[in-house]
Amino acid sequence: MTQHQISKTLKSLVIFRHLLEDKTIQKWIRLDGCDQDNPEQIIERYADFACTLLQNGSNLTRHLLTLILEDDNIYLHRICRGESTADLDQCLQRELTLLQQISRFDGEPLRQQAGDETLFCWQTEEIDFQAAYQEHLAKIHTRGFGIFARYHMFILSDDGTPVPIKHPDPQRMDELFGYKSERQKIIRNTQALLQGRPANNVLLYGDAGTGKSSTIKALANEFRKDGLRLIELKKNQLYRIPELIDSLSDNPLKFILFLDDLTFTSDDRDFCTLKAILEGGVSSRGSNVAIYVTSNHRHLIKETLQDRQGDEISVGDKIQEIASLSARFGLNITFSRPDKQLYSEIVCNLARDAGIQLDEQTLIIRAEAFAIRHGGRNPRTAKQFVDLLLSGVEQAE
Repeated sequence: MTQHQISKTLKSLVIFRHLLEDKTIQKWIRLDGCDQDNPEQIIERYADFACTLLQNGSNLTRHLLTLILEDDNIYLHRICRGESTADLDQCLQRELTLLQQISRFDGEPLRQQAGDETLFCWQTEEIDFQAAYQEHLAKIHTRGFGIFARYHMFILSDDGTPVPIKHPDPQRMDELFGYKSERQKIIRNTQALLQGRPANNVLLYGDAGTGKSSTIKALANEFRKDGLRLIELKKNQLYRIPELIDSLSDNPLKFILFLDDLTFTSDDRDFCTLKAILEGGVSSRGSNVAIYVTSNHRHLIKETLQDRQGDEISVGDKIQEIASLSARFGLNITFSRPDKQLYSEIVCNLARDAGIQLDEQTLIIRAEAFAIRHGGRNPRTAKQFVDLLLSGVEQAE
């Protein structure tokens, strides 16, 4: 297949038209515009294409297949909505066949035209694109498509678009000690979400440093292969939640919308926004979405003395209003500051996993002294103490 035929094939894509947005594909098409009598131009564009391809590996066939399997297209959306694809099936087969053919292009004709056989030669291989795509469709409910196939943690941009976190926190559930019963409740709720059963919105509240946020991140890592994705929002983005839920409604994956360390004042407008979302409002929440919130405050609101001033009726109304938000979460879980025994267990487990060789009694005494100097006992303090032992700042003597 000539470079002109390759360019023509790529420009004719309908279902996989988003492939034209890929920089490697764009520079591949650009090779078609080379002046056949200008070797320098051919070499420059050839090298530009090869350099861009190398950023994703040296195998053109596998790069093209990856783009196909991660593509967000109308065919997949119809499949996920349970709609007929009869009018698209023939088009899908045509495009997969053509893409498989051009994926075997090794650049040899261009190197001959340039008169330079020493130019970089990328790899290709024979892969059945039809079979690979059918396998992809069979696993779509856990693998996903688009950016959700490549990444599993996201933040919401200012324009409401999920932006992937390319290097997410690698926190694992087996690295978190203590609070076993609390975490089991969250795990069971998340498993219900993944299995398509009714799942609750969750409020994790309690003292700072007790591992509320770490638990949510560990969940996202633990259940990534089961089709779980996490999107973190800021408080001032609460109004975007209904729109976000709508955009995820026909996605086969399951999503946690995560609000970390959320706190309101009694006159905060965002308070009513979240309350309306949890209540349901006009739009439904969606069976593939749950909202998980962490806060240091039981009712998510910083109460002041002023909130408890006034006549008995008005004070009662204020207190009821404050409590009304947390009551809308189906699952409320408390992470309290650990007592001495639990704190000691957490420290000893962390030290054991880190390979620290220190007498247990000495370890506990020093960990207690460290906690006194650093705001009290909690899992975060325990982790900081063990990390300092590992770094040598705290001598393991």
